[in-house]
Amino acid sequence: MLQILGAAAVLPVLGAGRGGVARAGAEPMLALDLEVVTITDTSAIVTWASVSVIRVDDHGRPLPVAADTELRIGPADGLAAPRTAVFDGAPTPFHYAEVHGLEPGRTYRFEAYSNGMRAVPTVVVTGRPGTPESAGRFTTLVAPPGRHLRTIALANDLHYGEELSGIVAAGQPPGYRQEPGLPPYPEVMLAAMLDDLRRDDRGADHLVIAGDLTDEASAADSSELRERLDGWGELGRDYFVSRGNHDRPHRGAAYAGCSVVPGAPDHHDCWGDVFVPRQRIQRHDLGGLRVLALDTTALDASGGVIEPDQMAQVRDTLHADPDRPTLVFGHHPVTVEAGMSNLAGPGFILDQASSCELQDLYVRSPGVFLHHSGHTHRNRRTRPDTAAAVEFLEVGAVKEYPGGYSLLRIHEGGYMVNFYKTRTDLARQWSQRSRGEYFGLMPEYTLGTTSDRNHVVLRDLTGLAAT
Repeated sequence: MLQILGAAAVLPVLGAGRGGVARAGAEPMLALDLEVVTITDTSAIVTWASVSVIRVDDHGRPLPVAADTELRIGPADGLAAPRTAVFDGAPTPFHYAEVHGLEPGRTYRFEAYSNGMRAVPTVVVTGRPGTPESAGRFTTLVAPPGRHLRTIALANDLHYGEELSGIVAAGQPPGYRQEPGLPPYPEVMLAAMLDDLRRDDRGADHLVIAGDLTDEASAADSSELRERLDGWGELGRDYFVSRGNHDRPHRGAAYAGCSVVPGAPDHHDCWGDVFVPRQRIQRHDLGGLRVLALDTTALDASGGVIEPDQMAQVRDTLHADPDRPTLVFGHHPVTVEAGMSNLAGPGFILDQASSCELQDLYVRSPGVFLHHSGHTHRNRRTRPDTAAAVEFLEVGAVKEYPGGYSLLRIHEGGYMVNFYKTRTDLARQWSQRSRGEYFGLMPEYTLGTTSDRNHVVLRDLTGLAAT
């Protein structure tokens, strides 16, 4: 309802062709939810939706209406109006326009249309002053200097086996289910991501998944997910995983056939039987790049911990070669800022003792340059609590809005991070549907700022080998 009212408020001043009501057939229609999701050095991706003015779904949100997709773009310092760069006449309510061939470091004006009606941003998310969506312009990044060495996809929160999305605690806020007759949404979103990563315009060499691979770590879900991931690549060579709180050992008869957790005989670790044992560091080498996977999960809590034995492994690994370029990933965010800014509060992230020790190790290990986390389902960079020159990056969930992953493109002179929504028809449909979670405030919490999603960090990585 807020979206409808926000759009209605701008209709009188925008006039025809700039947000006014258009018709697909006989139905009045709006183009809403404009988002400049991805900005690289040479490309940009813009998404929006076309919806009914008069019909709503079971959550009270406007029903989708199929229309064409048009993105107009032009240099901001040019005199000519933006020209059509992308046009797709195939009707869809879920619009995804990707343009390539842009100049690095240049500002562009853009306009998005469906059936001749200009798309507008959501008032509470991307409609704030100064955002690319409200300003109608964006600036491309400038890639780090030197050769491109490899591309790593950063992903998390697949929740394979889940049937109800958007619950925080005690059944609230109201959750969202897949539309009847469609495949389960975790399967839709996983398949869309794996398909994306092998395409030439993404070109991921490796996939890192930072926890919550399953809904509740059942043997069946864990095994089925492993089979799907193995169809994409080899565990420990092509893709790497860490455990999330949803993947932790469970009690009960349904888990009794799996391995017993040492010291906790009533807990059985089905996920660990399929993937990796609990509270152990995993070390991988990618042409000189050290990748460390941490298990940050507690036995019976949603918050995180690194137990003493695993912390000792981390300490020994980093002390043995402190200058080696290192990417670390684990499910729980680490910093104080992450604890204070997430919906569930400080108890939802890595515990204070583990966080302090880990960040202290990073100060004495200058090769560590990025720590990737999931758990909060949002795109956000947070400040370290020490002098460590480490980027702490949370990435939006795969399984629901914003529905995607980040690409870490590593160059000799640094790296570029870009978030991508998945783009199959079913993935775009579910992302738009789950956008209504958290009483409609899901985008406000999870999309992140343009710079959270897209940024460049300069760093000397010349010692790494190319793929």
